[in-house]
Amino acid sequence: MEPTETPELDGIERTGLDLEPPPISDQWSVRPAPVSERIVDPPQGRGPNPALFFLGVLVAGILGAVLTVAILATTGTFDDPTATATPTTTPPAAPIVQTIEVVPPQIINNLGAAVNPTAVAAKALDSIVTVIVSDTPADGESPPVGVGSGSGVVISADGFIVTNHHVIDGGDTFEIIFEDGRVYQATLVGSDELTDLAVLQIEASGLIPVEFGATDSLRIGDPAVAIGNPLGQEGGSSVTVGIISAFDRRVEFADDTFLHGMIQTDAAINSGSSGGALLDAEGKLIGITSAIGVSQAGPEGIGYAIPIELVDRITAEIIETGDVVHPFLGVSIATYSELSEDGAIAPAGALIDSIEGPDSAAGLAGLEPDDVITRIGGKEITSQTDLILAVRLYRVGDEVEFIAIRDGETMSFAVVMGQRPAKLGG
Repeated sequence: MEPTETPELDGIERTGLDLEPPPISDQWSVRPAPVSERIVDPPQGRGPNPALFFLGVLVAGILGAVLTVAILATTGTFDDPTATATPTTTPPAAPIVQTIEVVPPQIINNLGAAVNPTAVAAKALDSIVTVIVSDTPADGESPPVGVGSGSGVVISADGFIVTNHHVIDGGDTFEIIFEDGRVYQATLVGSDELTDLAVLQIEASGLIPVEFGATDSLRIGDPAVAIGNPLGQEGGSSVTVGIISAFDRRVEFADDTFLHGMIQTDAAINSGSSGGALLDAEGKLIGITSAIGVSQAGPEGIGYAIPIELVDRITAEIIETGDVVHPFLGVSIATYSELSEDGAIAPAGALIDSIEGPDSAAGLAGLEPDDVITRIGGKEITSQTDLILAVRLYRVGDEVEFIAIRDGETMSFAVVMGQRPAKLGG
């Protein structure tokens, strides 16, 4: 049999929708200006395949089973073998009867949850909106010009809506359209290019915010539902179903920007889905859809979503202050690997290659080059990526316990998170 060629991914494509699609040669024009994604300065090493670029969601389910055991009881009677006189007949004692309730076998779903897309949609659709973005011409007289559209998720009864930074970038006028056709004008509360998140706000009553879920209890193969408005169609959002395909993906775009810790899904995501919801089987928000994988053949069924923990942390700071400042350690790191007994090389921590100086967060805490960080707060660290994701969930000024190994000795360090320098962007 002749071998078949596997199409290579050309890149990752943002899923915001241009009202006037760019030519094929300019397929990345919806992406904002370049920005560094690093929280720390990783050393040079093997990076991701530059041909890969992505955005998406996911869904799936697994079932488990239990067995039951029936218990049987027996009874007996006793008589006196020594009786010899005129025998009298003594009736045997009535048998003791014990009733045992037999429990029928049943399927217990311990590993996953089946998904009912109808129920998930009924719960979440009122919280998902279409975002129309326009730009006011510089002359101040001409009407706003449409820039594009995306999706958004209501996260507060106070009218706060989360979407992607790349959806609102380039616009100054924002319209929010609900599933039932209601239209509101929105104001931009704040935006963070580094994590590709933004918050809009509308003045409205009776809003139904989405319920937040969590990713720490999810597993690969769990079901996921994506809701957004691909292609900016009239009539509201689309619902697609899939599974969680992977966690902690690093997504790199054609403009050399990238996102860490993304959820990968096979739930269908298309242009215009950016800023939409990735939901679990209970209709809880587990991510904000942001990108798709594209090859020469077109979209490859690979989508990516920003995990809810980062969404929660960034949107809370935007709502509170209108801006985001990112934590910074001031270290250069690499993944530390150990040789196991069977000869395998396994990641075992984040190795500090260098420290920027004694006044950096790491330097002030007493960390040194060649220390291997194995835990930050309650999170185990086995790689460079683990460290980046863990640090990003904290705010500047937070004091966090770091566990590190130095010369074979386990040590604890109290690290006060510094602030990411402006020269690094974000």
